[in-house]
Amino acid sequence: MARVAANGAGGVTMKSVRTEPVEGNPNPVMIGEEQYFLNAVGLPGPGVKNVIPELEQFRSLTDSVLIGSIFGTTHEEFGEAARMLCETSIDLLEVDISCPHASHLYEKPFAHDIDSIEKITKLVKENSNVPILLKLSPNTWQIGEYAKAAEAAGADGITGVNTAIGLEMNIQARRPVLANKSGGVSGPALKPIALKAVWDIYEAVKIPIIGTGGVTNGADAIEMLMAGASLIGVGSALYYRGEKAMKLIAKEMEEIMEQEGFKSIEEIIGIGHNE
Repeated sequence: MARVAANGAGGVTMKSVRTEPVEGNPNPVMIGEEQYFLNAVGLPGPGVKNVIPELEQFRSLTDSVLIGSIFGTTHEEFGEAARMLCETSIDLLEVDISCPHASHLYEKPFAHDIDSIEKITKLVKENSNVPILLKLSPNTWQIGEYAKAAEAAGADGITGVNTAIGLEMNIQARRPVLANKSGGVSGPALKPIALKAVWDIYEAVKIPIIGTGGVTNGADAIEMLMAGASLIGVGSALYYRGEKAMKLIAKEMEEIMEQEGFKSIEEIIGIGHNE
């Protein structure tokens, strides 16, 4: 994570953890193609207690912004995970209610249930000492309504979005490639879906949005800002463009801003909604 920060990221979002360790799904869990990744890792992780030493090590290496990330199997576990992780030195807390390939861990699909969104947001807010961000799913036609529910319950921001749901077949094996069968679609192919989600969220709420999903170059990032994001999340670009992806994206953004006459990022945020 410190290496990513040293290569141009303004901040780093850690892997989501719950209160207890999670083994994750059996292999194969990922396949990569030219325009997308499909993964079903199943939210593996060491649990909050065991990840704390890594976060402390990160803090010893960099002063970069650190966004914690939690998930839970029940409403109450989200609150407990928030309390535990907020005992560390995170700057923001992302609440991952929307992983599409770990539904077997949930008591219900939290990201598609307004009552769950409200309860989880309130519990996390009560147990946090930093701003909280609800991470929403693109696999819905009413993401704006879910964002409204999170905002009304106390969310300080929205992360839009998690991966879409997809499936890849293996012709020779005559079965899906992933052991989990379906998985989450990320990479460049997710960008138009993520853009639409960010657009809808921006129309629905006043709180800031982290726009993430398929951002691979500076133009992608500018588009995400125009749709309403205040901050850009980058993941798979590291695979497609290497460890200097963030520096490259930032440089390309500067070039586009100069060409288009923009003096600041603030001028761009949400400009696509202007009539």
